[in-house]
Amino acid sequence: MPEGHTIHRLARDHRALLVGRPVQVQSPQGRFAAGAALLDGRTVSRIEPYGKHLWYRFDDGQLLHVHLGLYGKWAVGALPAPEPRGALRVRITTDEAWLDLRGPTHCDLVTPAERRAVLDRLGPDPLRPTADPDKAWSRIARARTPIGQLLMDQSVLAGVGNVYRAEVLYRAGLSPFRPGRDVDGATWDGLWLDLVALMRAGVRAGRIVTTERADRDRRTGPASREDSHYVYRRTGLPCRRCGTEVRTEVMAARNLFWCPACQSL
Repeated sequence: MPEGHTIHRLARDHRALLVGRPVQVQSPQGRFAAGAALLDGRTVSRIEPYGKHLWYRFDDGQLLHVHLGLYGKWAVGALPAPEPRGALRVRITTDEAWLDLRGPTHCDLVTPAERRAVLDRLGPDPLRPTADPDKAWSRIARARTPIGQLLMDQSVLAGVGNVYRAEVLYRAGLSPFRPGRDVDGATWDGLWLDLVALMRAGVRAGRIVTTERADRDRRTGPASREDSHYVYRRTGLPCRRCGTEVRTEVMAARNLFWCPACQSL
């Protein structure tokens, strides 16, 4: 599932292509045909990301809500657009570009009240300048639930997924099994600031890189794919810092990765 940095990067890129432009909207697959008919010919006025959600505002007040889920993807290109193929939910076309949406969990028109109801269920998004980390801390500080599970709960934090969960806990030296209420305030402050920094870097780069140069196999140039993470998908490999075997088990329905030696707090 795309994590928050991907959604914010999509919003940035789509603003450049769509905002202020009239668009043609189709649903070749047919599942969004009624919505496409209402949006066709309208002008996109604003694109707003929050966590793993995207909202596209149109000049007549319509709100398109997109959540990519596990399988959703946007594809973009310059005109002419290719022939629609397969389960193409939505095609948006301007006078210069096309954007194709396939396989989203949600793609529907919503009211402002319905949007607000979604936002009210979400925790703070580290990529939002106005995000309040105390809102997440108020949940974490009284929870018996392991911090590794809390970080994946979108009602606690919005936009954090499996990669950021594993990596930010490793960088903090924090056991993913530690109950939230046993995480002190200073540790939480450090986790939040690290998430903000890592996710902003992810927006800029279009990929998640969490390793420091000194901990990589290749010390020069950009991080390779193999050098990008400390523990994520490194089961059985030696920890980059201490050499202990990286472990994995399922937590919150996803594979959790951690170093039992470095993450002892």
